[in-house]
Amino acid sequence: MTKLPLFLLAATSAYGQFTLTNDKLSVEILPTGATIASIVLKDDAAKLNPLWAPGPQGGRGHFLCLDAFGPVSAEEAAAGLTFHGEAVKRTFQAASNSKQALALTTSLPLLQENITRSYHLVDGENVLYVETEVESLVAFDRPIVWAEHATIGWPFLERGKTVVDMPAVKAQTRPHPPRNDPRRLASAQDFVWPNAPLRDGKLVDIRAAPLAPASVDHTTQLIDPALQWGWVTAIHTEKHLLVGWLFSREEFPWLQNWENYPAENQKLARGVEFSSQPYDVPRRQTVDMGRMFDMPTFRWLPAKSKVLGRFLLFYTRIPEGFTKADDVRFENGRITITDKKAGKTVVLPASRRI
Repeated sequence: MTKLPLFLLAATSAYGQFTLTNDKLSVEILPTGATIASIVLKDDAAKLNPLWAPGPQGGRGHFLCLDAFGPVSAEEAAAGLTFHGEAVKRTFQAASNSKQALALTTSLPLLQENITRSYHLVDGENVLYVETEVESLVAFDRPIVWAEHATIGWPFLERGKTVVDMPAVKAQTRPHPPRNDPRRLASAQDFVWPNAPLRDGKLVDIRAAPLAPASVDHTTQLIDPALQWGWVTAIHTEKHLLVGWLFSREEFPWLQNWENYPAENQKLARGVEFSSQPYDVPRRQTVDMGRMFDMPTFRWLPAKSKVLGRFLLFYTRIPEGFTKADDVRFENGRITITDKKAGKTVVLPASRRI
């Protein structure tokens, strides 16, 4: 029997899950944390889910971190706020639900916010459209902490076979104290994506999971400010499958690359987390940073107002020889993904505006 993490078990047993389908995709969404647990191709006999699926290995899929990301301050913890924020443990209610559309809502009583999150599929498209509205119930402006914790996992994520691409213009390895741990990357070093500095000073291409086992690392990337839509993709080069996210770059200027590569392949996970801040640290630390790479490290939630977060999740087959996403565009009702070296392009219909 499959054992789900405790924070997901109550939702699935008491409230079930939501399924959205069209002729291309089947998507499973859990009410706890508004979690996208699974996305599979309808014609895939293996039903391979690229996400770090909820299950015995501790996966969480793609979940919402709001209004905290990572640890909280001692004072916030004493007030009841927990790791990754209040939304991740809230049970969202269905405001509307059909075969291809779902609207979920919840309130965050500790943070005094309301959340509405909508999902849409369109026939003939390999795309899930997601829009989230956050409403402040307080009469003062405040910094908001928001991350879309998108995570890929085994068996889609394989050592040396699954590669990640993004339009990063600047990057940094996460600061960490010197100690004997499984980190392979140097601490607090700026670098040019994807060639990150190792502890011995050499550079390593981090597009793919390393063949050597047991490492845990974290880097942050600034998405090209010239883009309207930021993006990140993961390609399984042998299975010829690509999963990707397009997101509003203005709303989510940072892409956090969390690498969890233990010795057991079944526990492999990699976060491709687009967010309002460069690292998953307490709110006070994020605000104290102010700016990094000349980009704000937090976002404002104005008094008694609403803000949006928008993204597209797409999953598709790709032609043999397509091994790198150099460019992803969302325009004229389609998503165009290009591998320049291979001279190959994948075009996906994407008719819905968000």
